[in-house]
Amino acid sequence: MTHIKHPAVAGLFYPGSADELAHTVDDYMRDAAVATAGQRPHALIAPHAGYRYSGAIAASAYATLRPWADAIRRVVVLAPSHRVPLHGIALSSAERFETPLGEIAVDMPTVLALAGLPNVVVLDAAFAEEHALEVQLPFLQRVLGTFDLVPLIVGEAAAGDVERVIDACADDHTLIVVSSDLSHYLGYDDCRRRDRATSALIEALDDDVIGPYDACGVFPIRGLLRTARAHDWHAETLDVRNSGDTAGDRSRVVGYGAYAFY
Repeated sequence: MTHIKHPAVAGLFYPGSADELAHTVDDYMRDAAVATAGQRPHALIAPHAGYRYSGAIAASAYATLRPWADAIRRVVVLAPSHRVPLHGIALSSAERFETPLGEIAVDMPTVLALAGLPNVVVLDAAFAEEHALEVQLPFLQRVLGTFDLVPLIVGEAAAGDVERVIDACADDHTLIVVSSDLSHYLGYDDCRRRDRATSALIEALDDDVIGPYDACGVFPIRGLLRTARAHDWHAETLDVRNSGDTAGDRSRVVGYGAYAFY
């Protein structure tokens, strides 16, 4: 029997019906700025809050894929662990991940290969209630159509371990997605200052300074920045806003950023 990872936050973080979800994602994508880089991104950083808060910012990242959808056959998603204490990097044993838009096949040969790397383990509990990976999938489904998935939950992991995982997957037909929000629960102006500083560090590929209070996905981000330096990629900030811009008041906000690596 096929092991399917069923959605945990459909109807909570994003619409639970297929039609409403497709329309919601398509509306965000239609309003997203058109990418002008003229080349396919190797990697993206996209936020993972409820769509009413961060969907528009996530769409800014996924809009960069529009001209290249046919060339991307595999997506590696690295998301932080919010629910389960985790040291290292977790793999899922599921053969498919499901959203209201349908099932996505997991690249099991790659999963098995990654399981042999240091500090990488199969831990389904890390995926069971985790939203940070799941909310990326409907955007990928609507933009790319069919693709194979390599799902990873990253706990307190060394940047070198994350870099090693990315390097084991990176090729001309693979996209890397790191799921991360930015600062949490600051006032509106303080959030904007901190998130601008974090964006500058991402553009500088500086993985030594960004900390957990700057981005909840700090551990996968640090590994991605090391990978980018090693491969001579450059980072572009696409969109930086917060929940005070999209939904909610401005007294305690969460920051969201979208970045592409070329």
